[in-house]
Amino acid sequence: MITVNNLSFNFGGQLLFKDVNLKFTPGNCYGVIGANGAGKSTFLRILCRELEPTKGEVTIPDTVRMSVLKQNHFEFDEFSVLDTVIMGNERLYKIMKEKDALYMKEDFSEADGILASELEGEFAELNGWEAESDASKLIQGLGLDEGLLYEQMANLKESEKVKVLLAQALFGNPDIILLDEPTNGLDIDAITWLEDFLSDYFGTVLVVSHDRHFLNDVCTNIVDIDFTGIKMYVGNYEFWYESSQLIQRMIKQQNKRNEEKIKELQSFISRFSANKSKSRQATSRRKLLDKLTVEELPASSRRYPFIGFDMDREAGKDILTVTDLSKSENGVSLFKNVSFTAAKGEKIALLGNEMAITALFKVLMEEDEADSGSFKWGISISKSYFPKDNIDYFDGCTESILDWMRRYSKDQTETYLRGFLGRMLFSGDSIFKPVNVLSGGEKARCMFSRMMLFGSNFLLLDQPTNHLDLESITAVNNGLSDFKGNILFYSHDYETINTVANRIIEIKEDGIYDYSGTYEEYIAYKKEKGLL
Repeated sequence: MITVNNLSFNFGGQLLFKDVNLKFTPGNCYGVIGANGAGKSTFLRILCRELEPTKGEVTIPDTVRMSVLKQNHFEFDEFSVLDTVIMGNERLYKIMKEKDALYMKEDFSEADGILASELEGEFAELNGWEAESDASKLIQGLGLDEGLLYEQMANLKESEKVKVLLAQALFGNPDIILLDEPTNGLDIDAITWLEDFLSDYFGTVLVVSHDRHFLNDVCTNIVDIDFTGIKMYVGNYEFWYESSQLIQRMIKQQNKRNEEKIKELQSFISRFSANKSKSRQATSRRKLLDKLTVEELPASSRRYPFIGFDMDREAGKDILTVTDLSKSENGVSLFKNVSFTAAKGEKIALLGNEMAITALFKVLMEEDEADSGSFKWGISISKSYFPKDNIDYFDGCTESILDWMRRYSKDQTETYLRGFLGRMLFSGDSIFKPVNVLSGGEKARCMFSRMMLFGSNFLLLDQPTNHLDLESITAVNNGLSDFKGNILFYSHDYETINTVANRIIEIKEDGIYDYSGTYEEYIAYKKEKGLL
């Protein structure tokens, strides 16, 4: 159990949160959410005593063991993978090294024998004899080969290090697990395995993540950091989001009778109580939701951007035809013999190597040339492009956001442009902020404002949810889902892919897998065919 009493924290003169009182209990998984810069990672660092609060205290019983997902991928380069994983239980690892040092002594004394006996007893209590097999199970569950256990961490790829550090955080059944963006760098199989692991976990789990699908699958509670406050709500992210939107609508409709509000909200709670999910978390969440009252639902003060794409003209019959496109870079093949035809209304999600997909987008947007093959856009098609790297749009530019937008608009009036910028939460004097000092998330919102100006009927988006907070990711998801034209996109966000795409094209080294259907249907199809 973790108890937070009257907690406040100032960082660099800025108040992140104040007067926080929370209790985290075993058997529950808490999703920590908040806008970029709200203090999510800072809150976890306070809980694990890496940072001291400005005021208040965090109480954790001395008998409780906490494990934290390390963020420095080079910290354990001098160690083997096996040692790195076992270091997740610091006491067990220390005992192992003390034992090894004792048994290597040439002048092994009676006192050494007594100490060795004590260490052996504690070693057995900590399941030391199963440590190697437990470490092996964890890395295999995350998709790594058992043979990597004896490799040096320095020799591993970045994607492999990410999985080893996650295995370290999960090793030895800690009572409390703190995970900051655990799905970053993980493939779908590893994320699914982690969801199953956490859903059946007995301890207390706190996780910061921008992955809504992950938060929906594993969380029993949402911890919302919002405007210097931290509040806890029952349910997963989807429940938190939908209930907060419902409450906001009802606050605006003050003429509605209170009894009607309660009836609607209770119906909403009942629907979510019956939602299917993983075993332990579903049971725990259902019990909590059954006890929930209307007053405990989130009346969030969060602001959501609005993303909506209107088409100036509808596309004709011919959309896009790609024939045998191939591209290499520095002698390395990125993609080969890529062929497909986009039909009207299709929203195609691309899967595969990031560099290959970015290269394909650049070819289709005529920013780069293919080595061979061809493509043809329909005569009625108008395109809007969201590139992975937007540096060329902002680098060295000292214009204000307003003047930057004027570059791309037929209507130059401030009132018109404020309408588009306001949708993306740029209001008041913020529109006069120079674009060269904007954060990654602010630049992304500028790019979406720019795209909405064009009235295009075909959208191309390369990792549009990078740098965005959950509110903006949700807005992107909603905007793409509602769009009536064609989309070709690549994203790491599971929920966006699954709810937007009606066709999946996976780019392979020598061609493509082409599947008509949703992302989840595609994953099920690959499993059925033994391709996963």
